[in-house]
Amino acid sequence: MSAQQPTDSIFSQLDAYGHKKVVFCSDPDTGLKAIIAIHDTTLGPAFGSTRMWTYRSEAEALYDVLRLSKSMTYKCAVAGLNMGGAYSVIIGDSRRDKTEAMMRKFGRFIKNLNGEFITSEDVGTSPRDMEYIRMETEHVTGIPESLGGSGDPGPVAAKGVLMGIKAAVREMYGNDTITGRSVIVQGIGHVGETLVKLLRDENAKVYVSDINEDKLRQVSKKYGAEAVSNNSIFDIDADIYSPCALGATINTQTIAKLKVGIIAGSANNQLQDEEEHGKMLLEKGILFAPDYVINAGGIINCYSELQGYSKRRTMQLTENIYEATRNVLKLSKAENISTIEAANKIAEKRIADIRKVKSTY
Repeated sequence: MSAQQPTDSIFSQLDAYGHKKVVFCSDPDTGLKAIIAIHDTTLGPAFGSTRMWTYRSEAEALYDVLRLSKSMTYKCAVAGLNMGGAYSVIIGDSRRDKTEAMMRKFGRFIKNLNGEFITSEDVGTSPRDMEYIRMETEHVTGIPESLGGSGDPGPVAAKGVLMGIKAAVREMYGNDTITGRSVIVQGIGHVGETLVKLLRDENAKVYVSDINEDKLRQVSKKYGAEAVSNNSIFDIDADIYSPCALGATINTQTIAKLKVGIIAGSANNQLQDEEEHGKMLLEKGILFAPDYVINAGGIINCYSELQGYSKRRTMQLTENIYEATRNVLKLSKAENISTIEAANKIAEKRIADIRKVKSTY
């Protein structure tokens, strides 16, 4: 999944990522400007969250949704789910621009796709927003538990990241205990804060960082974590760096600064360039647990909702992230390739195998 720059033309980006369909949604009455990117439906209907963000340009929004949707295809494949990959982004400030009317209108666009795309919450959206979308279409998950849904998938996503961290720690140190290990958690939203709690419950030393200073003070005090500024996180000598905010924090500049042995977090598309920076991490001896492998807990939670939600079954599936991560790390070591390349090979093989089966129908 090599990265194209957001300045490339729309069609060159579509060619590079191999998408099945991209839908542009516009509604002047509600102010809705959104993009739905359906990458692949080989394994089943395409699933992907809806992110609302203040993108600097429409080109940047397109670039983000194309990368996120392809990652979702690979995430579903590695997690063993019978779902394809998609994603959607809404351009705007979720605190100021979002309304019930906007979300319901977006739900109408989803309905028009006739089940090809199923969504859930992400950065800038909430279970309440999914409830609004549900008023217009049944193709949405993550709705409140009071309405029969699974609610916020964040806690399950955090559990999956913990499983990925433990698998990486076992590969690096020979056992998977994280007691006494030091972890930098960057971003303490729904997933990040729960991860901090899980890490502290296992007596890990935790550093936390977030652009929201009030939230940073609150979380650090609540869980006994050490608050650090975003500007200094790459100067900290720690065992694990766990990016749980936005992507592309792993790049040429930050890799040169990193003083950790493991990178394992919930953020999507952590590597600014998969090929280049995956190899740089391999050469530097930093073990990268691919984001779409270990942050699959959220989609597992939503997948379970579609199948008839069972919390016990959901947690069992999420715990499988441990072995999925180990399989990726083993292949990386055996073939001396980056962990992201190993993960991609595993995902692509499953998709190719199912595509062959379907071609015989």
